[in-house]
Amino acid sequence: MFVATSPEEMPDLDTTLSMSGLEFMQAMQRGELSRPPISTLLNYTLDTVEDGKVVFRGSPEFQHTNPMGGVHGGWYGTLLDSCMSCAVMTRTPKGSVYTTLEYKVNLTGAIPIGSEILAIGTLAHAGRSTGVAHGEIRDAETGRLYATGSATCLIMKLRGG
Repeated sequence: MFVATSPEEMPDLDTTLSMSGLEFMQAMQRGELSRPPISTLLNYTLDTVEDGKVVFRGSPEFQHTNPMGGVHGGWYGTLLDSCMSCAVMTRTPKGSVYTTLEYKVNLTGAIPIGSEILAIGTLAHAGRSTGVAHGEIRDAETGRLYATGSATCLIMKLRGG
């Protein structure tokens, strides 16, 4: 997998609309499409893509800490938004795109800096115009739960599929 370093390296709208969301995510996992630059900034990568499930693997670093020295809540939120929304994307039909309408995060524990985590997004519902997913951040080694979340996404048909 490679990371886009300029807007020209990002998939364009025609490319995105030419495949289903599952096909898009699988192409990204195979390295045929670039990962978004935020994945480098926040130190996570695409680990698993299945119908209705996406897992990111990552590790918070010192640059992701808040003024008190703990991992910033925005790091948790971004990883949960990403995995949950991408789980919805796996059910987005060809010719359609999605965007997050809202998401909620509950922090249940402090992630130690440098710990490897899994951000797991699981689809709960995908309809014609909305998708709902749930997420968890867990320690990759022990399975300890660090955060949970839920998201609602808008699915928008832009072209006939």
